[in-house]
Amino acid sequence: MDASPTLLSFPGGDTPLSIRAKAAVFADQTSRALLQQLERIAPSTMPVLVIGETGTGKELIARHIHQLSGRKGPFVAVNCGAISEQLAESELFGHEAGAFTGAVARREGWFEAAHHGTLFLDEIGDLPLPLQVKLLRVLQEGEVVRVGARKPIPVDVRLLAATNVDLGDAVAAGHFRLDLLYRLNIAQLRLPPLRERRGDILPLVDYFIGRYSQRLQLAQPQLSDDATQALLDYGWPGNIRELENVVHFALLVASGGEIRAEHLKLAGAPTRAASYAGEAHAPTQAGGHVQAPPLAAIGQQLRALFAAGQPGLFNELERVILNEAYRHSGYNQVRAAALLGISRNVLRTLLKRHGMLRDSEPAWRGDAVAA
Repeated sequence: MDASPTLLSFPGGDTPLSIRAKAAVFADQTSRALLQQLERIAPSTMPVLVIGETGTGKELIARHIHQLSGRKGPFVAVNCGAISEQLAESELFGHEAGAFTGAVARREGWFEAAHHGTLFLDEIGDLPLPLQVKLLRVLQEGEVVRVGARKPIPVDVRLLAATNVDLGDAVAAGHFRLDLLYRLNIAQLRLPPLRERRGDILPLVDYFIGRYSQRLQLAQPQLSDDATQALLDYGWPGNIRELENVVHFALLVASGGEIRAEHLKLAGAPTRAASYAGEAHAPTQAGGHVQAPPLAAIGQQLRALFAAGQPGLFNELERVILNEAYRHSGYNQVRAAALLGISRNVLRTLLKRHGMLRDSEPAWRGDAVAA
């Protein structure tokens, strides 16, 4: 793959007070692997479930899937958490004139609007249970029935859905239908938070500096070394959305053609993961004794195993990591895969290899079990 980062930008990115992440890059190794996975599944017609924290760019990913899919119809995005429960059915499936008070004319729903294209349902976990039943029927039958009508209308729509909550937990709590989860979760893309793909931070910073410098009619400033380090060390709980706001503010307060660390309005102290770039060197105090951080302690144990000439070491370590992650996640495959930063298909392959999962076990085993 080309070494230069791939950039996605949101077409409506200049809309004031937009709550979406407006750009995403694929520069980090983790992001590039995600892009490769996305490009493999985009040409199909199967539903895709995009999971990730708020502000990571889930809608951008959905738009890119649509662009690569070759579908001729439009891309229609709907935030399930932003429509009222009373109007949600009409919004999704449409209504006939006189179907309810205020329905003065016939109106097509979002499914019809996305005919021959892609419908993206953001925050699918917020969809009311009664509508989940009807959504499942649409996915199975390929047709919608408007409110107040009896005749079904065929629709050719590829469904993409996104969530920032664990739908397995939602199923266990009775807030989400398990059969709908099976139907949506045929292909899954996990969009890692920005703290797990730090190679994307500086390319995103460069993009936002260029964009806002142009909008503010400012000469494009340089980043000082301390600002660069602060950006890389910060944990980014608000992900791309927070990064954009930080850069925008810094441009407003910086002077002298340089953005310094004091210009960065970061919400908290640096929270850079010790695992990044092998930085696990800060000892901690516990019970009056100095303890090495977890990764440093693991490194010490590995060196002891190397010295002892432990046979089959890699295979054994892989088994231990899998076993601990699977147990820690309550034998929930989605959570275990997220913990390890791999796809669930890769996790299942590894579990089978180490005898922790039988070939006959369904792919969704454990998905509806709360840890």
